[in-house]
Amino acid sequence: MKRSLIVLLVSSILISACVNPYKNSQNMVSDYLIIPKPQSLEISQGRFLITPQTKISGTSDLENEGQYLASFLTLTTKMNIPFVTQSSGTIELKIDKNIKEDEGYILLVTSDKILISGKNSTGVFYGIQTLKQLLPASLETGKTSTNKITIPAVTIKDNPRFSYRGMHLDVGRHIFPVSFIKKYIDLIALHKMNTLHWHLTEDQGWRIEIKKYPKLTEVGSKRYGTITGHFHQETGNDETEYGGFYTQEEVKDIVKYATQRHITVIPEIELPGHASAAIASYTFLSCFPDEPTFVTNNMGSKAGKEAQAKGSSKIVQETWGVFDDVFCAGNEKTFTFLEDVLAEIIPLFPSEYVHIGGDECPKSNWQRCPACQKRIKDNKLADEHELQSYFIQRIEKYLNTKGKKIIGWDEILEGGLAPNATVMSWRGEKGGIEAAKQHHNVIMTPGTHCYFDKYQVDKQDYAKEPLAIGGFISVEKVYSYDPTPDALTAEEKKYILGAQGNVWTEYMDTTNYVEYMVLPRMSALSEVVWTPKENKNWNDFKFRLNTMKVLYDALGVNYAKHVFETKKDNTP
Repeated sequence: MKRSLIVLLVSSILISACVNPYKNSQNMVSDYLIIPKPQSLEISQGRFLITPQTKISGTSDLENEGQYLASFLTLTTKMNIPFVTQSSGTIELKIDKNIKEDEGYILLVTSDKILISGKNSTGVFYGIQTLKQLLPASLETGKTSTNKITIPAVTIKDNPRFSYRGMHLDVGRHIFPVSFIKKYIDLIALHKMNTLHWHLTEDQGWRIEIKKYPKLTEVGSKRYGTITGHFHQETGNDETEYGGFYTQEEVKDIVKYATQRHITVIPEIELPGHASAAIASYTFLSCFPDEPTFVTNNMGSKAGKEAQAKGSSKIVQETWGVFDDVFCAGNEKTFTFLEDVLAEIIPLFPSEYVHIGGDECPKSNWQRCPACQKRIKDNKLADEHELQSYFIQRIEKYLNTKGKKIIGWDEILEGGLAPNATVMSWRGEKGGIEAAKQHHNVIMTPGTHCYFDKYQVDKQDYAKEPLAIGGFISVEKVYSYDPTPDALTAEEKKYILGAQGNVWTEYMDTTNYVEYMVLPRMSALSEVVWTPKENKNWNDFKFRLNTMKVLYDALGVNYAKHVFETKKDNTP
C-alpha cells in the first residue's frame, strides 16, 4: 500500500512536470510582431500551452468578450474552450479600474496563466486582439497544425494615442453585401480601430431603407448605367442597371455585430450636395424640379430616355463627379424631408454622431433660385456660403434635440461653423487646423495620406494596377503621417480626436478590390492612430508587417502583395 502511494506520488509529480513542456522556452523578438505596436512590451521566458483543459473565465459583464475569445479559440484550435463566470480559468478576463487610460489594457502571459485586464470591456477586447496576434497566424485558417499551440510569455501595457481611429466605406458608388461589411468590421477590430464611417447616400445611389419615403430605394437605389473607364470621356456607359440597398433590419444586424467588436458605426447622410439620388426619387427637393439633371454623356442613356418618357427630369447619376442639382435651401419641404429621414436613421445607430457630409456643394442653383435668395434675404445672410452654414446649423439643431452631434467635411467651415460640429478635414489639414484653433473637435483624413482610393504605385506603374482615381499614396507615406500639425499649439492639438482612412469606391466594384486597396495601408494607419509618435519606426514596422502578411493570407483577404517587394522608395 505504501509503495503504491509512493508510485502514485512520483507519477503525479512527473505528470505535473510534463503538463507544459514549454515552461522554460526562450522566446525571441520575432515572437512578438504586433501591429499596432504596443506602448510597452516585456519579453519573458516560457510559453502558455493551450490544451483541452484550457478555459476562459471572467465576470458576467465580460460575457461578450469572453464568448468572442472562446468562439475564436474553439474554432481555430478544434478544442472546446469554454467561457465560464462561476469559476477561475487558465485564461482570465478582468476589469481593472486602476488602469488609468481609457481603452487601456494589460496582457500578462506566463507558462501557467493568461490574464487580460482592461480599464473597461473595450480594453479587455483590445487585449484579446493582441493575444490573437501572438498565436500562430495559421490558426486563422481553422486548420489546426499538428504542432502544439503555444503563446509566448510577455507583459504588455498598452493604450491608444487617439480616441478616434476610423475607417470609412463608400457604398453609394458601389454597394457590398452584408457579409462583406461584417468582414470589413472584423479587419477594423483586428487593427484596434474603433469606428466605421458608413457613407450611405450619394449622387449614384441611396443605400438605406427609409420607410416614410419608399421611393428612395424604389428609385434612388438604382442607376441605369455606370461609366466603364476612368472618366466617361474616355470610354462610355455600360447602360446596365446597378443598385441595391440595406434594409433597416440589415442595418440593425450590422450595427449589433460592430458593437460586439467595440466599433461605432457612424452613418453619413449627404447634404446639401451629392443629392441626385434623393432628388431623382422626390423631385420637389430640387430648386428646379422640372429642369433635367442629365449631363452631356448620359442625355441619350437608357436612364435619360426612360426618364424623359415618364415625364421626369431627374436621374440617379451614372457618372462620377460633382453635380449642380442639390437640396433646395429655400424650400421648407426640404428640411421636413431631411428631418423625417434622420428621424428613422437615429434609432438605428447608437453613435453620438451623425455625419452630414457638407462637401462639394455647388452654389449655382441657389444663386438663381428665388426661394433660396429669399431665404438669404429673410435671414440677413451675406451670400450662398452663409446659406450653406444656415443649412448645416439648422440640421445640427435638429440632431442636437435628438441627443446627436454632427460631423461634416471641412467645407462646413464656409460661412461659419455650426456651434457643436466636429470637422473631418479632407482637403489637406487646413480645415482641421482652422477648426482646432476655433476649439472644435477635428478628425484628420487628408487626401495626401489617408485616401485609400489612390494608387499604391508610382505613376509609371499605373498600368500594372487596377483602375483607381489617380495619385499615389504608399504604405510608407501613410505610416509617416502625424495627425497633430505643428501649426497647432499643445492646447489646440487636444482637439484632434484622431484620423481615418477613406475608401471611395467609384472604381472599386468588388469586395476583392476594396480589400486590395485597403491592405496593407490600414495596418500602417492603425499604428499612426494607436502608437505614440516616439515609438514609431518605419524599418521596425516593415519587419512586423511581414507577419501581418502571413495573417492576411490565413484570413483569406486580398491585399497589395507587390508592396512587400523591395522598392526604390523602401516601400516593403
